[in-house]
Amino acid sequence: MSIIEVKVPQLSESVSEATLVAWHKKAGDAVSEGENLVDVETDKVVLELPAAKSGVLAKIIKGDGEKVMSLESIALIDTDMEKMSVEKKAVEIPAAISPSVRKLAHELDVDAASLEGTGKSGRITKEDVLGAMEKIAQAPLGSRKEERVPMTRIRQRIAERLLESQQNAAILTTFNEVNMQPVIDLRNKFKDAFEKKHGIKLGFSSFFVKAAVYALQKFPIVNASVDGTDIVYHGYFDIGVAIGSERGLVVPIIRDADRLSLADIERQIADFGARAKTGKLTIEELTGGTFSISNGGVFGSMLSTPIINPPQSAILGIHATKERPVVENGQIVIRPMNYLAVSYDHRIIDGREAVQFLVAIKEALEFPGRVLLDL
Repeated sequence: MSIIEVKVPQLSESVSEATLVAWHKKAGDAVSEGENLVDVETDKVVLELPAAKSGVLAKIIKGDGEKVMSLESIALIDTDMEKMSVEKKAVEIPAAISPSVRKLAHELDVDAASLEGTGKSGRITKEDVLGAMEKIAQAPLGSRKEERVPMTRIRQRIAERLLESQQNAAILTTFNEVNMQPVIDLRNKFKDAFEKKHGIKLGFSSFFVKAAVYALQKFPIVNASVDGTDIVYHGYFDIGVAIGSERGLVVPIIRDADRLSLADIERQIADFGARAKTGKLTIEELTGGTFSISNGGVFGSMLSTPIINPPQSAILGIHATKERPVVENGQIVIRPMNYLAVSYDHRIIDGREAVQFLVAIKEALEFPGRVLLDL
């Protein structure tokens, strides 16, 4: 017998413990090398824990929902049983459902995937579907159901940090509007050539990141943070980009954004977005940051007051771009307008600086050539 331990990955210094969200295998199941065994959730990210070797999951030491520490042993794999498990798999017949029964389940609005088949080899039968439908019909009319579920560790941490931000900072928000037509025109003119050369679509996010860096360079206090009675000025620009996913809000960091091209930024944002959906962002990618950008416009938001991500001192809120009537040179014209919001820590950032910072972002977006030409 050859037994190997399944251990929790090495967590970062800022993460003291994690939670086992859900095992994807049960004791006795065959596992393949590289196959995800369990999701491990910290207050920053959900990690997948793959099997180091093929074999059989001989024992689960820590179950769903249990707290675990770095490098703690949570299961055992018997690698000598790999051949036996493969042979067993070859003769097993998986549960199935015929097309006619599948159609019946659809017509009766019954979730066939949730049923346990009583037919041969676990096959779901017509009687299984009708039985499930009968149970639904017998449920009390007008019942007011409630379901209590614990917050995930990520959701708990989001709640803690937002409350911490509200309690420990003097948050104020200033607003402005920006005409997005120059950026739209520039994008439309070069998007095809840009994608052909760089292999990535030219979106609007990179323009907002570049505009933020431009304004931060002009107003370093907005890029600073508070540490006790000290103000820490950061000589680098690590921009957090808020991404909403089914697992919760995450803010991966674009490091040294001032040194990156539009293409570099677009690649990083696309990569972050894809991996946020599958929980494959690393703890290091979610740690740090000197300034953040939150784009509620992708969900249709017209205006909001974003909350600072501590220990940062400010955050930019972007909203939906809509055509609106505006006055230019005494004439009413239609322009694609976007309302911008900057929430800032009034302890170290004065209103004058915050307003001028937001005006600098507006200028960078309405005259994008200034940023691209480093003027």
